[in-house]
Amino acid sequence: MFAPKSAIRLVGAIVAVTGCWLAAAPTITFAQSNPGFTLIGGAGKDTLDYYLDFGGQRDNWDRYRLRIPAKKMDLGADKFTINYPDYYEGTFDKDQVEVVVQDQTIKPKEVTWDKENHRLQIFLEKTIESGKDIEIVLSNVKNPSFGGIFNFNCMAENYTDSVPLPRYVGTWVLSIS
Repeated sequence: MFAPKSAIRLVGAIVAVTGCWLAAAPTITFAQSNPGFTLIGGAGKDTLDYYLDFGGQRDNWDRYRLRIPAKKMDLGADKFTINYPDYYEGTFDKDQVEVVVQDQTIKPKEVTWDKENHRLQIFLEKTIESGKDIEIVLSNVKNPSFGGIFNFNCMAENYTDSVPLPRYVGTWVLSIS
């Protein structure tokens, strides 16, 4: 027995509408992590991992987890400087900055945000020993209104050294969509 043409058309229309609906439905977005695979440019072997808790959506609030592996911390540090590009127009809450060392949270002694020179400086009460995994957590960050790729460069200093010189640790290549 054959189905009438109207029934076949009805089923076809239902399948087509359902397919369009499924394709247009919003998908669940997981938080952005790691810079991924970069074909041209990037920081190469100096690229550091990061995690954006709320997905790195443009013009939204987020939390940046900027990670520094123990192998990059060959010397201790009691100050971190994060330089970002002049075209990054996000905002930071300097009262919501933490440094996590081996799962222990350290509240900074002072955080300064130099908007004109595109720099965030984090001063710590005590020196972090060398060879420790570090995560700099920036909460209440307002992502820029326009997405893009942003290189955040990290410098570390140790004031207990006889001559405290900033040393380059690496670069987080953040992607805001």
